[in-house]
Amino acid sequence: MEKYSQVIFDKNTVEFVTVAAEYCGFLERTRDAKRGIFVDTALKILPLLYLKASMIPPCERIGEFDPEAFVTEEDYELIRMAVAEVLGSKDDYLEVFLPDMAYSDTPIKKCISEDLADIYQDLKDFISVFQLGLNETMNDSLVICKEHFEEFWGQRLVNTMRALHDVKYNSTEEDVMDEGYSEMEDENRLL
Repeated sequence: MEKYSQVIFDKNTVEFVTVAAEYCGFLERTRDAKRGIFVDTALKILPLLYLKASMIPPCERIGEFDPEAFVTEEDYELIRMAVAEVLGSKDDYLEVFLPDMAYSDTPIKKCISEDLADIYQDLKDFISVFQLGLNETMNDSLVICKEHFEEFWGQRLVNTMRALHDVKYNSTEEDVMDEGYSEMEDENRLL
């Protein structure tokens, strides 16, 4: 078995692919979600996604060219808008981990919806390449996804979890009524 075949069919890679596909499916079904259920689910799937991404085995590029990108600007915007609609006024948060923050007198506002859509874009492109079943492009897509995790979306994921944690646990009584669910609802519906 070739070296890259060992990496793309490694147990940790397969588990990462599974969680990444679940994350993408979760965001694609967002339009019908209530805020409370959405936040609860996101706070469960994001740490798992981070864990599985951090366990991807070492891998190296094989091909000269980047694999094809599948997510269009329209796809990205549909996901971002659906999440923004579900979160409403809770979409914005203050970012404190940006390098520009050291030189800024004012806080930098970020959006949970944009962060989740950014992660979605990388993962959906990765999953789409994996679905093609071509070992070399699967390997290179895994390498790129891992690099993007380390350089970009891993930090974004962690920051977004902080913001989602705040939405869930620092809500006012009025916010809880707007979320459209009670703590007693069946958690099996989350995923």
